[in-house]
Amino acid sequence: MGIFERYLTVWVALCIATGVVLGNLLPDVFALIAELEFAHVNFVVAVLIWVMIYPMMVQIDFSAIKDVGKKPKGLILTLVINWLIKPFTMAFLGWLFFRVLFADWVDPQTAGEYIAGMILLGVAPCTAMVFVWSQLTQGDPNYTLVQVSVNDVIMIFAFAPLAAFLLGVSDIYVPWETLLFSVLLYVVLPLVAGVLTRRWLEKQGHQGRLEGFLRSMKPWSILGLLATVILLFGFQAETILNQPLAIGLIAIPLLIQTYGIFVLAYAAAYWLRLPHRVAAPACMISTSNFFELAVAVAISVFGLHSGAALATVVGVLVEVPVMLSLVYLANKTRHWFA
Repeated sequence: MGIFERYLTVWVALCIATGVVLGNLLPDVFALIAELEFAHVNFVVAVLIWVMIYPMMVQIDFSAIKDVGKKPKGLILTLVINWLIKPFTMAFLGWLFFRVLFADWVDPQTAGEYIAGMILLGVAPCTAMVFVWSQLTQGDPNYTLVQVSVNDVIMIFAFAPLAAFLLGVSDIYVPWETLLFSVLLYVVLPLVAGVLTRRWLEKQGHQGRLEGFLRSMKPWSILGLLATVILLFGFQAETILNQPLAIGLIAIPLLIQTYGIFVLAYAAAYWLRLPHRVAAPACMISTSNFFELAVAVAISVFGLHSGAALATVVGVLVEVPVMLSLVYLANKTRHWFA
């Protein structure tokens, strides 16, 4: 492991602090960067995520994808957790904390909006960052691609009715631009770029060229991750300092949900005897969220300054450091799946 991977937790902590400080010292700069977006997808963040996931796309071997269907357990695990368990546990935890445990600290209307934001996070499984977590756990790139793609297809049809059911509303607005643009930007385009790069490297007639290219890209992937952390916390620096209590209250059930779902999925993967290269990414997909979609829906349905929008933003802030801790846990327990 290089110095970046060995001390990744330290770098992330420093980047979180840097983002909060810079966001308060240079709010106009971060506001300008935040405006560079389309359909709630920020272009600067998108470029950084591209830097992170592009090397994994180069690893994808289409000739091996057909073999994924011969080992469907990992895919089934992801789908069951994502669509039959995770949305309902998120809704339950939201109700438990904001209708019962935190009822004296939050007024009923705001509590309802916090719960709604949590539900929107729960029904939107991750699309882009999953490739990063998979790469950091040495996941099978071919299997990860299939898992993400199947989840994206299901999300197109299941997101709106499931969110409407859990929110208790008759209709819910689906920002199709955000959903489809994110899939195009985070899956289709980097996949095409990765395939073309791999073919070009293979034509060189030397396997070492591909391996050398991937080694050279690894530090850039970590730098992209750290820069993304700075931006995400910089965007929300003012909110973090102005509403620390609200952020803390929302973060508690989100943390319980994230770690709880991972433990459940990881235990199931162990019981199913999945290889670690499949088990780790499957659990990461089940745990992380498609926060661009959740934020977009929260803003469109409840308003920019609503409790629902704040809850989805807290989900963004919690996700990266928490998922990195789960990456560390998955790597430390790799021998369980030997």
